Amino acid sequence: MTNPFSKIRQFYQEMVVELKKSSWPTRPELVNSVIVVFVALGLLGAFVALADFAIYNVVDLLTWFVKGGK
Repeated sequence: MTNPFSKIRQFYQEMVVELKKSSWPTRPELVNSVIVVFVALGLLGAFVALADFAIYNVVDLLTWFVKGGK
């Protein structure tokens, strides 16, 4: 029976080797990426809020017409 901890140790060692091969972003690149993500989230959030508001009003108007406009 093999030792389960040897497989965990092997996985960890291989993971460290692969992470050392990675190219990590510099601080300015990371800051710029974070800014882009936040701007994109803001625009997407505004679009979803506007679309939700518009669809709600269209459905509300249609139900008002169906009820007879009272």
